[in-house]
Amino acid sequence: MLKKILSLLCISLFINCSDTSNLANCIQTLPLNLVTDLNNPELINAQTPGGFAKLSGGNKGILLFNKNGTDFVAFDRLCPTNDCSNPMSFSNRILQCICDESKYSVDFGGAPQTDGYQCPAIEYRVIKTGSTIRISNF
Repeated sequence: MLKKILSLLCISLFINCSDTSNLANCIQTLPLNLVTDLNNPELINAQTPGGFAKLSGGNKGILLFNKNGTDFVAFDRLCPTNDCSNPMSFSNRILQCICDESKYSVDFGGAPQTDGYQCPAIEYRVIKTGSTIRISNF
């Protein structure tokens, strides 16, 4: 019985593996080192869980998102396909490229939520120390 369960588990793992060869063509993180303070009036909305702020920096601007009050994520607002002159919009925890309507989840590392898209949104590292926020590439 244990062998059957292990066999089924192994088979399901191999079936669920995806091809990541096209991910090498995705835009990588851009050089960034931004330090700001959460007490800055520009970041007032990012102080609460689920809140966010749009900052200058990166290629098309940075979205700083407060996941739960203590954990923050930051994404470049550049469309992952890099075919749009407008920055991505943000609503309901989803970044959306205005030009092709592709969507990316801030809860899942910028993973594409639109069929046919493989490249994730560009994510930056966020370190919070007291009220200071440092956003940098990984």
